[in-house]
Amino acid sequence: MSANDVDERRTRQKVFRSVLDDGPITASALAKGLELTPAAIRRHLDALEAEGLIEVRGLAGKQAGRGRPARNYVVTSRGHDELSRSYDELAVSILRFFQGRMGQGAVGDFSDDFVARLRERLGGELEKRGGRSVASRSRALASALSREGYAASATPVAAGTPLEAMQLCQGHCPIQSVAAEFPEICEAELAMFSEYLGVDVRRLSSLAHGDHVCTTHIPTSELTRPPIHANDRPQGGSR
Repeated sequence: MSANDVDERRTRQKVFRSVLDDGPITASALAKGLELTPAAIRRHLDALEAEGLIEVRGLAGKQAGRGRPARNYVVTSRGHDELSRSYDELAVSILRFFQGRMGQGAVGDFSDDFVARLRERLGGELEKRGGRSVASRSRALASALSREGYAASATPVAAGTPLEAMQLCQGHCPIQSVAAEFPEICEAELAMFSEYLGVDVRRLSSLAHGDHVCTTHIPTSELTRPPIHANDRPQGGSR
């Protein structure tokens, strides 16, 4: 890659970041803020638009002249996804550094702290919606995780049998790439689920391992798990 290509890539990233930070924003405002010529800003905007990273949005009440709506640029969903991946790469690099300097234990300590902070954020939702039964607490956990961007659901399986359980499914993982390299995060997350639910849980599938969803098996039958506490048992046979 030539020096010119490197400069072009850096400038294009600056344009993208400016759209992210200041969008909706016009080409003229971008050119002025980044001190680029109209031809240069047009070249970078066209390239970013062709890659599906930005798009034009017309804003009501704002016109570019002769009644035409002003062309304002915003970052697309794909652009946000690309940005998330770049953050994932940074997080992986940081954890690799700590692992190399401080040993494997440092990654475990980070994972425990990361999940502890997640548990704190989930706390309000869990206290508000959680009930006495494992099933109701599973649903509360799914709802709280969804608010954190995990697209979670809790569904009963084998209801009315000795093998009855809940399956907690997470359709999205905000740290999927990081968890793929550092499974300690998934292990800490699973331990947090078990602690909150009061039963041993098992991970059946994982986005980090290439599956299409994270699935956690949560036993709810009294025949397949030890009692938690007397006041945590389902009342009236309800699950």
